[in-house]
Amino acid sequence: MKKVVNILTVTGFMFFGAIQSTFAQEAVEAETFHQILKQRFIEGGPMFMGIVLVALILGLAIAIERIIYLNMATTNTKKLVASVDDALSSGGIEAAKEVCRNAKGPVASIFYQGLDRADEGVEAAEKAVVGYGGVQMGLLEKNISWLSLFIALAPMLGFMGTVIGMIDAFDSIQVANDISPAVVAGGIKVALLTTVFGLVVAIILQIFYNYIVSKVDSIVNNMEDASISLIDLLVKYKK
Repeated sequence: MKKVVNILTVTGFMFFGAIQSTFAQEAVEAETFHQILKQRFIEGGPMFMGIVLVALILGLAIAIERIIYLNMATTNTKKLVASVDDALSSGGIEAAKEVCRNAKGPVASIFYQGLDRADEGVEAAEKAVVGYGGVQMGLLEKNISWLSLFIALAPMLGFMGTVIGMIDAFDSIQVANDISPAVVAGGIKVALLTTVFGLVVAIILQIFYNYIVSKVDSIVNNMEDASISLIDLLVKYKK
């Protein structure tokens, strides 16, 4: 992850340096784009567009919180296993537990629970590791279901706005008794705008969702590999 961040940072500086002069020339156009975006949002109607915006804000809040939590939960499992192995060899169970207390992340917590039951036998330690591993997995996946809800909800709200916009367009035709474009343009425009904004929100949140799911899978795999290594260490220590 650090390598990716460093690469993106260097690329960002290079990109910024290349287009710095271009930004100065296009400042007026950028301002016009924001004005158009704001205008289109208002034209879409406050009801559905506002709800879609709330879904975007809540979804991004959950996504950012999960990304921060998962990055903090990512640890160097190989280094931790090596430290626990050295502690078991030199100081026994209590020394290994102290190493886990000073380490952060779900793997260290699982190791501590397994070591805490090591005096009762390897099987008891294995059960503790499996049981507490499920608890840690639940913490990693916390609130992800809400993010998937907002991904599904945003385009649905957009489509509902589309249907309502089309109904308004047909109501205008009925009142005016005329099918000219000027009569139905307003309702159709509202319908299309709500659909576009709903789909844009869903696309943005889907990207974050896929990253979070892949991050959770990676951490879970590390947890499982580390748990197997811990049981092997306990078996070796008991001999």
